Amino acid sequence: MRFASSALLAVVSAGVALGAQHPFTAYDEGLFTPLGDLGLLSTSEFTTLAHPAFPNHNVRVKQSQFCDGGVNAYTGYIDVEARHLFFYFFESRRDPETDDVMFWTNGGPGASSTMGLFMELGPCRVTSSNSTKMNPYSWNEHANVFFVDQPVGVGYSYAEYGESVGTTKDAAADIAAFMVIFFEHFAKFKGRALHLAGESYGGRYIPVFASAIYDKNKELVEAGLTPVNLSSIMIGNGCTDFGTMFPSYYDAQCQDPTFPMIHDISTCVRMKEMVPRCQKRFKESCEDKMDAIDCAAASSFCSDAFNGPFGDKNHYDRARPCKGAASITECYPIVQHTVEFLSSEATQDLLGVDPAVRGNFTHSSRTVSQAFRDNLDHWAFPAQHYISALLERGVRTLIYVGATDYICNWIGNERMTLALEWSGQEEFRSKPLSVWGWDVGEVSGLTRSGGGLTYATIAGAGHMAPYDKPRESLVMANRWLAAESL
Repeated sequence: MRFASSALLAVVSAGVALGAQHPFTAYDEGLFTPLGDLGLLSTSEFTTLAHPAFPNHNVRVKQSQFCDGGVNAYTGYIDVEARHLFFYFFESRRDPETDDVMFWTNGGPGASSTMGLFMELGPCRVTSSNSTKMNPYSWNEHANVFFVDQPVGVGYSYAEYGESVGTTKDAAADIAAFMVIFFEHFAKFKGRALHLAGESYGGRYIPVFASAIYDKNKELVEAGLTPVNLSSIMIGNGCTDFGTMFPSYYDAQCQDPTFPMIHDISTCVRMKEMVPRCQKRFKESCEDKMDAIDCAAASSFCSDAFNGPFGDKNHYDRARPCKGAASITECYPIVQHTVEFLSSEATQDLLGVDPAVRGNFTHSSRTVSQAFRDNLDHWAFPAQHYISALLERGVRTLIYVGATDYICNWIGNERMTLALEWSGQEEFRSKPLSVWGWDVGEVSGLTRSGGGLTYATIAGAGHMAPYDKPRESLVMANRWLAAESL
């Protein structure tokens, strides 16, 4: 549903809802008062915020002092009629009055963003089913950060009558509306630079979400509202373009100059023979045309050809074996601790979780994941074109990759960046890879930058780079927020 657009246009056209010639007369006369001081929010009950320009939307928010005792923390819901998106918001440790705002989402599709919050870059990490400890490398060191369980049906987010989202474009409509409402209600943040960040399937989410926000700004200006100051996108270990990612699975197992070969020669030769066949079938069925049956078959062929031989190794980190990649909890016990923590009645009371989703928490929704697969969003959606379009419009882009990841590896991501088409393409491609480090004399990875695009690897990190290399990841994020080179 593209509710934000219809809500705006309904108000802009004739101003009937406000009973005035100008659709925002009530706003202009001061009848709408933003909350302003978030410190006035209750710790026990939600405060409901509305805006005359968005009659179908409400924000319910409360203080939820947990995770980082040194900063203000908030939780709540964006209510879009019968749909409810849960969010967490943490003010900056340095200077919440001036620091930028960051949005974070995990991928899946269908993974809760609490994975990023409690395992990777949030203000605390879960240590058991009923305890957390402060994360000194949280990305809210220099930014006001919120985490959103999206799309509807993920984490604590839910729909009252079974409404669902099955494509990135539909999910983007929810997020674009969320951003507009957030900056209108939390007035002290209005005009601040916004950075959209995400991981894994976030490589497909984030470019589309950012594009929806960018396009929405035109309507906001025409409606007399302040546009969202979209500054950059940040994609970590993203699976953005499967046209470049599928062939890279061969390289990650048999031809990665930075990592030992995984298979014997005969296995690698068999896989090598499959590379051109995969590329041909994927291009014909998923890129040159969109044939649902043929594209699904091509994607299955490529996946079986390359991921089959990888077997039960850790898909998220070639350097860290575990019992099996099918269950992330076997590779990363912190995931199960997080699930138990968020399933706790005490935690849900503190956060203000709605009764409809009380009880056992699920870190990933199979229903949402299957809906995206059924709509071929998982394989054939050309998310990389949105990155090109954003770069052309001056939105800076960071693609960072933990170098030992397999499933969304550095090889496929580097190829994707080199293939992007925009006016800064030659400037970017002409730059050699150079070393970057978290401190003088330290080597944290390799980077290439030009034309508004930066590509960087993080040595020794897997798919969840901020979990594996928290210090290096934070230094990278802080430099990016400050528009400094790595």
